[in-house]
Amino acid sequence: MRDNRAWRGLAVLTLPTLIVAMDTTALLLALPRLSADLGATGVQQLWISDSYGFLVAGLVITMGTLGDRIGRRRLLMTGAAAFAVLSVVAAFATDPLTLIVVRALLGVAGATLAPSTLALITNMFRDGRQRGQAIAVWATCQFTGGALGPVLAGFLLQHFWWGSVFLAAVPAMAVLLLAGPFLLPEFRDERAGRLDPASVALSLVAMLSTVYGIKQLTVDGERLVPAAALVVGAATGWLFVRRQLRLATPLLDLRLLRNRPFSAVLVGLVLAGVAMAGTGLVVTQYLQGVLGFSPFASAVLFAPMGLGVAVGTMTAPALAGRMRQTTAIAGGLTASALGSLLLVAVDGPDDLPLVMTGIAVLALGTGPLFALGTGLIVGSVPPERAGSAAAMSETGNYLGGSLGFALLGTVAAVVYRNGTAGTSDSLAGALAPGGDAELLHTAREAFTTSLHVTGAVAAAVFAAATVLTLTAHPTRRPAAPVVPVGANRGE
Repeated sequence: MRDNRAWRGLAVLTLPTLIVAMDTTALLLALPRLSADLGATGVQQLWISDSYGFLVAGLVITMGTLGDRIGRRRLLMTGAAAFAVLSVVAAFATDPLTLIVVRALLGVAGATLAPSTLALITNMFRDGRQRGQAIAVWATCQFTGGALGPVLAGFLLQHFWWGSVFLAAVPAMAVLLLAGPFLLPEFRDERAGRLDPASVALSLVAMLSTVYGIKQLTVDGERLVPAAALVVGAATGWLFVRRQLRLATPLLDLRLLRNRPFSAVLVGLVLAGVAMAGTGLVVTQYLQGVLGFSPFASAVLFAPMGLGVAVGTMTAPALAGRMRQTTAIAGGLTASALGSLLLVAVDGPDDLPLVMTGIAVLALGTGPLFALGTGLIVGSVPPERAGSAAAMSETGNYLGGSLGFALLGTVAAVVYRNGTAGTSDSLAGALAPGGDAELLHTAREAFTTSLHVTGAVAAAVFAAATVLTLTAHPTRRPAAPVVPVGANRGE
């Protein structure tokens, strides 16, 4: 009966995982319409899009550790209630400033959900095999949500107003709030000290500055501000690390990085995030700018990337039953490298199946890393520190994605400008109405070359992650007993 309750609880935990992932990507299609209705300027559109992700990235460390201290179910339920209410407010926003503020608050609420769900899964499933299967389901929902977000948004926008994209989160959060108290046990670290405000502030400034600097590097124009943000992020990050190593109960236990498999998987998650985000950025622009598909059609054609990760994560536990985890992860990353190389062979509209196959194989191969690697990270710590470990895993994902957009996006932009001999700064500019036909032809050829280079760089990144995984020898540690809070009181 306890196992059945755990699996029913997992079904409830997949809801916030799915919704947060969808909320991150669904706005991409809704942004043009809501901007027109609200009269948002270009800068306001940028903040509407980015404020959510910034706050999630900045607070995920704090929220993961906060759950260890106050209780993961309590934090999850609080975050879910706030997410539902704020989603309704966002749907009926009447001006850009209101929407920007609400999106930022949604980011605060969203930051509570991912580490809480992953930490609860770690505690609910005592058996290592079942825990691996549960984490695979969790990861599948995360990436499926990211893939289906634009598709759902396209459907909703075709039949309803832009606010419906936000309202889609409300029913799922309502189910979580109603069923959670009955299906989810409470866990917390009874020996945890107080949350250190200085550490919280340092982590927030370090993450926000770093992510902001990286994202702004992809925007043409001023370079001084993003460079200064990166310097501030690096300096604050150094102070954060120094403080954590001195505290008896740190906000983030960086001593875990001494565990070689732990650190190898964490770096692997960052590298995979770099390759996937950068490739995704270029492929979606290729589908729209070079092949001429609409945003909604491009979202559907791009769905194999998210679905590929979902299939890869679901099959990962079966692979782990037949071979070492590091072998399964390395084999998957090798497949990802080969999928990236398929993009190098793309040459025109007739090769659309090759593009879709390439991104599907690339994504499929990352499944073992995201499922087994995440399980290795949260399984490397005592159960009472699962929230902190989950936060480190999520931070690696966010950093990898941000770096991918910035680094591979910059590489693609440089290759594109060289291909057009400096006559065009962006493919979007070349596609503007009234543009020169010869320039448009040159621009599309140059962007195809950018796709080739991006595929080659992604393959190299996946190859590096493969080598890193194979050189990390797993260490085994006995699992500490897990005792739910209130277990002796009949809860």
